[in-house]
Amino acid sequence: MALLHNLAVQAIFLCFLVLVVESDRAYGSSRGSISLARRSFRRRAPLPVGLCESAVSIHGYKCQEFNVRTDDGYVLSLQRISEGRDGGGGTNKPPVLLQHGLLVDGISWFLNSPDQSLGFILADSGFDVWVANTRGTRFSRVHATLDASHPAYWNWSWDELVQFDLPATFDFVYGQTGQKLHYVGHSMGTLVALASFSQGKLVDKLRSAALLSPVAYLSHMTTALGVLAAKSFVGEITTLMGIAEFNIKEEPVINFLQTLCSNPGIDCYDLITAITGKNCCLNASTVDVFLKNEPQSTATKNMVHLAQTVRDGVVAKYDYGNANFNVQHYGQPKPPIYNLANIPKNLPLFMSYGGQDSLADPRDVGLLMDSLKFHDGDKLTVQFVKDYAHADFIMGVSAKDVVYNAMIAFFRRQ
Repeated sequence: MALLHNLAVQAIFLCFLVLVVESDRAYGSSRGSISLARRSFRRRAPLPVGLCESAVSIHGYKCQEFNVRTDDGYVLSLQRISEGRDGGGGTNKPPVLLQHGLLVDGISWFLNSPDQSLGFILADSGFDVWVANTRGTRFSRVHATLDASHPAYWNWSWDELVQFDLPATFDFVYGQTGQKLHYVGHSMGTLVALASFSQGKLVDKLRSAALLSPVAYLSHMTTALGVLAAKSFVGEITTLMGIAEFNIKEEPVINFLQTLCSNPGIDCYDLITAITGKNCCLNASTVDVFLKNEPQSTATKNMVHLAQTVRDGVVAKYDYGNANFNVQHYGQPKPPIYNLANIPKNLPLFMSYGGQDSLADPRDVGLLMDSLKFHDGDKLTVQFVKDYAHADFIMGVSAKDVVYNAMIAFFRRQ
């Protein structure tokens, strides 16, 4: 069982590392991308200021910083953009909460120009924009009693994001605005939302939800690198499992990737295509901003939990790998399943996925859609973008015209 855990973790790890390494390719280099990634990690220092000052206010938007404490003691950074560049602030604007994916933070909604970045576009379109930052990312590393340098701080998976982070954030935004929220999630931001909705959480404060590159099932992630990861390099990933904080800026992880790339037939100079699918619409300046700000840390336990989804083909709570341990935590030998069929059938959902996405593979999205087959027809809007892969939904320069305009129209119908 432990061996299967380690193999699956490796596959997940590779999937979310590739965005950083691919940056070298965006500048037209044909070799040496690993060394560039290594140099970039070393020179980047954490920003000394908050997200507002570093990424939002510089473009002429008013931005507020808040701290939200979860019931288990984590202090989360939350930003608010209550009006667009042209002003027009008001008290009755519909609030929208943006929840990022794995190994990134809230700045992922602001990587392009104001005319191309979803956070800015929503503010300019008359929405009250709120930006979440998951525990462990650079602006959310405070705890009531634990220090982020201590392993105990990292004893969580996406179960805790469902149980604590999302409810705390929803409650805070609802308390500040007095209105139900629209929600936008990308990648893991869709997984935690779907799990929450399936338990009936948050829905009393939710107006609608937009899920971009929806991730629930991951069984069809069958790339060459994923297959290789399922057969080799168990020793390296086992070493990484001794680290509570999964920080891909650290030497052990970079060295691990370099070792993997030495295998014949593996093209590590086009990793983003090999893993996420062929993104159609990224440009060099966007990737440069990404490289200066990401990736972010997560808990190794969180990576293990995601890997279990790959291996088991179900959306379930964290598996402690032992029936007795599971009984201690859940009162049963296997972890409880998040039954996505229990998502309220009248909850307005907008789902957009790509035909070239190798992470949110269309076949896995199909499994998710099957869970929603009894959803009210007028409450479910599904958009398929043939040419889009995983990163296009957040970083694509054409995303406004292709995805965001349709999503905003959906919000306004609710």
